[in-house]
Amino acid sequence: MKNLTTKKLVAGVMTLGVLSLLAVPVIVGAAGDVPKIGDLTDTLGEATLTDLIKSILQVILGFLGVIAVLIILWGGFIWMTAAGDDDKVSKAKQMIYSGIIGLVIIFAAYAIASFVFSNLQTITGANLENGASTTE
Repeated sequence: MKNLTTKKLVAGVMTLGVLSLLAVPVIVGAAGDVPKIGDLTDTLGEATLTDLIKSILQVILGFLGVIAVLIILWGGFIWMTAAGDDDKVSKAKQMIYSGIIGLVIIFAAYAIASFVFSNLQTITGANLENGASTTE
């Protein structure tokens, strides 16, 4: 029982360490020009519907991509700590396969969305980048 608690504690500390490493660029200001809230409302005021849809899709697909990568990492962690237990190894393999399939689906969804938006612009003759129409 004590050994299991120690493993969970170590896993939690390691996870926190990795997540803190991902936050270091933001903390030290290496993330580039971070927009202020006033800039965001000005940008949203000028955005077209297609810009908003593109932004929402990018955020959703990016979030799903992060989740898929975390599933792959968790499956790898389970595999590394399986200690030869065949049930845990098969569970870990299934998690890794599921994460990879999820990433493939996410990349395909992004490619399809990009294809649809670019062809929609070509077919309608509208300039979706700045909201102006070229068919006047």
